[in-house]
Amino acid sequence: MASLIRAGLAALLAAVSLAACGSGDDPAAGTSAQAGPARTVQHEAGTTEVPATPKRIVSTSVTMTGHLLALGAPVVSSQATPPGPITDANGFFKQWSDAATKAGVTVLYQGYEADIEKVIAAKPDLIVGSASGADSTAKVYDQLKAVAPTILFRHDNVTWQELSTKLGQALGLEANAAKLVADYDQRVTEVKNKIKLPAEDAVVLRDNNTDIPVFTEASAQGGLLTALGFKLHPVDAALAAESSKEGGGRKDIVNISQENVIKAFGDSSIFFAGHSPQQIAATEAKALWKDLPAVTGKRVYDLGLDSFRIDYYSATNILGRIEQQFS
Repeated sequence: MASLIRAGLAALLAAVSLAACGSGDDPAAGTSAQAGPARTVQHEAGTTEVPATPKRIVSTSVTMTGHLLALGAPVVSSQATPPGPITDANGFFKQWSDAATKAGVTVLYQGYEADIEKVIAAKPDLIVGSASGADSTAKVYDQLKAVAPTILFRHDNVTWQELSTKLGQALGLEANAAKLVADYDQRVTEVKNKIKLPAEDAVVLRDNNTDIPVFTEASAQGGLLTALGFKLHPVDAALAAESSKEGGGRKDIVNISQENVIKAFGDSSIFFAGHSPQQIAATEAKALWKDLPAVTGKRVYDLGLDSFRIDYYSATNILGRIEQQFS
């Protein structure tokens, strides 16, 4: 049975490859819709000839989808996560789920195991995916590029502005990317002029109930706060957790063990990223947390559930929350 499934999938991939070589220009038929020469794009998995004006983009990364929608890219289908607190019923992140509905984006598949047959059925003329994180499709890049031109970018080591710029250049949407960044920068200036910054440093974190990922200035979360004038508290590397499963070799996260929260955070204000109010309250009540100066001094702030994955939509939402909390 397994050999039959593999044979059938190989036949499907071969059929798609033949269709892509045809003379038609209908993206729904699996061909590249171009109004000019293809664009040569360098990305994490190699170099790809991208259609000048793609018509049917399939996203194999739920993280990338928000960036694509903000750029006005023609996304027709997207990988989704299992539904949860930060997503809608489709498994799309709530900060852009309305935009996805308006654009008619369908669920490609739910979960992090790439379904090549469903990618084929979506008839893309371009596939955009991630080369990092749980939604990475780097391992199946060769299978994806046999379906349609495929580009993969990392989203863990760049700001959303940098990633939007890269995607804009890859898709011929440079002007859209520039406008997004300019509009956001204007909003940052507005908020910065309205808020009163705390005297204390800031620590941005998630409480995983094991190791605690603390976001550095290299992270999207940390970069957002520093752009507003907040000073991030430097975390002593000697206090990092022995197990750094979430952070790994990443520069945007430093993992701290639970027993080191007092030494690591000191008198800093604390900003939670991607937690519900109930989760924040539960963390504040923990034995090692309840006497932290930030907790006793009422200097614990909520960046919102959508601050776990930063894109144009969630970054704009976070600015609004900070404006409310610090005006």
